Amino acid sequence: MQHAIGAALQPAQREVIRHSHERSATFGLFETMRPEYAVLSGAELAVKLDESRALFAHALPVMETLYAQIANTHSMIALTDASGLILHSLGDDDFLARAEKVALRAGAVWSEAHQGTNAIGTTIAERTAVTVHGDQHYLRANHFLTCSSVPILDPHGNLSGVLDVTGDRRGYHQHTMALVKMSGQMIENRLIASAFGDGLRIRFHSRPEFLGTLMEGIAVFDLDGHLLCANRSAQFQLGLELGHLRSQTLETLFGERVDALIAWSGDAPCRLELHSGVVVFASVDVNARLTPNVRATTNVRATTNAVVVRERTTSGLADLCTGDAQMNDIVARVRKVIGKNIPILIGGETGAGKEMLARAIHSDSPRHAGPFVAVNCASLPETLIESELFGYAQGAFTGAAKRGATGKIAQANGGTLFLDEIGDMPLAMQSRLLRVLQERVVEPLGAARAMPVDFMLVCASNRKLRERVAQGMFREDLYYRINGLSVTLPPLAERTDLRAVVDRIVRHERFAGRVVSIDDDVLALFARHPWPGNLRQLSNVLRTACAMLDDYDTHIRVEHLPHDFVDELGACVQSDRTPPPASGARLVDIEASAVAAALAAHGGNVSATARALGISRTTLYRKLRV
Repeated sequence: MQHAIGAALQPAQREVIRHSHERSATFGLFETMRPEYAVLSGAELAVKLDESRALFAHALPVMETLYAQIANTHSMIALTDASGLILHSLGDDDFLARAEKVALRAGAVWSEAHQGTNAIGTTIAERTAVTVHGDQHYLRANHFLTCSSVPILDPHGNLSGVLDVTGDRRGYHQHTMALVKMSGQMIENRLIASAFGDGLRIRFHSRPEFLGTLMEGIAVFDLDGHLLCANRSAQFQLGLELGHLRSQTLETLFGERVDALIAWSGDAPCRLELHSGVVVFASVDVNARLTPNVRATTNVRATTNAVVVRERTTSGLADLCTGDAQMNDIVARVRKVIGKNIPILIGGETGAGKEMLARAIHSDSPRHAGPFVAVNCASLPETLIESELFGYAQGAFTGAAKRGATGKIAQANGGTLFLDEIGDMPLAMQSRLLRVLQERVVEPLGAARAMPVDFMLVCASNRKLRERVAQGMFREDLYYRINGLSVTLPPLAERTDLRAVVDRIVRHERFAGRVVSIDDDVLALFARHPWPGNLRQLSNVLRTACAMLDDYDTHIRVEHLPHDFVDELGACVQSDRTPPPASGARLVDIEASAVAAALAAHGGNVSATARALGISRTTLYRKLRV
């Protein structure tokens, strides 16, 4: 039977699918066969995860951000290594259950040889972004899927892995591939930043508003002027692939010497001329570990910037005070315990800003010059969390890195350790963490000696830890150890400073490299939305809206908002509608009177009033605003 390649595909895409089907046939696969469903054991997967440690570490936060943008779309995100082995996945529970049936989970291999034409395997074979939809999959068992994958290249241009979004074919969205591509670029840029810490980094673009965005080129040089690495945007702007760029120098590409550019390093962009004659705007960063000879050739301004000496001009906590009384109270309470060796426990719904508050606490603490190390206890696989937290010594287990690895706890020494979603930490790890907090020493796996550690502890959870303790899922002694000061962030729908929050996000993020303004109609819609994803959802909505702006447009209007966001708002409004009363009284007036009476009866307690009326606090606040 001839597979449907898809008449709507572009010719190049059609050829990619056709060639993949031909390869699938040469692998001995046939469309009605049962796919290979074997998965690696936990120990085998742990070894593979360790082999891809850098990829996994830098992809994980990007995957979480991407998932916040596609949540509730009946889909999942998968990260694989270069062979197509799924290292980690996360997604909607309803779709994950279906994905399990076709082994679309960690430990399964999705190369073309195992699964025929599919986005992951075909991306590996073609080394390009690929979407495979419905019956474009070679095997019938996978026809219910729609998949979009991008290759992730390491800083040397080699295939490191694949990032994939897979969902039900009925929920296909054209914008999915754009989101996956952006996320893949973010991972590659993070890999470059971690691999080349020393030397001189140039971020450039012909349009200054694109500096600081995914559109900017990034080129890294050693202090002799030899090119070490360039991201995909840099390769495109310079007109050379990475293999050819490696033979180039700073002078041949940008026409400047190392010492001259070090003198330009700092916050202000400079103008450079590429070897092609194109003028670009560039920001120059120099790592702190400059050699003495290079230091001697730079002026005072360059040296100051090189060692990254910058005065903090604003308080992180003060920046969170944007007019909401609940937030102001939280900030005031937190300020009283900073620097007093009292652990802080932050509660609140997903996306309410727990990590934002933790970073602000670190910024205002006496330890602000030290590291801020964040660990998401819920997203780390159970097989990896021990080595990630505590580290391991040389030869601690099969497949371990030759020189061992420093754990997150030791990395936080002298700074702040932020344990997010601590309520999801496995019980065995809770026991080890308790010992660290009691004795202030950490013992890496396989190490003969423990090492002392000193850090400020901030934890967060969207779960009710007291209930977890009662259920036997969280140690009571650990709960009291981490619960020095407990604060709970309000949901975004309950805050009274929405306009100020929007302005702060836009000001800090500078989405798409530009400062934008928000139409009043958009702010009116924002005020009516329940915001189940809280600040994270708001940031993603603004980011997507900015991506919809045309060139030079800086005003976000309703038509720029994501369609699913508008649909979600429409569903909420529809659910609140009821037929008008038979009498002449307005329903809204009757409701307002009932709500006011209930609120008065409960002494102004919003939570108690909502429970008495049988509605959510979000709905109650919305009715109070009517």
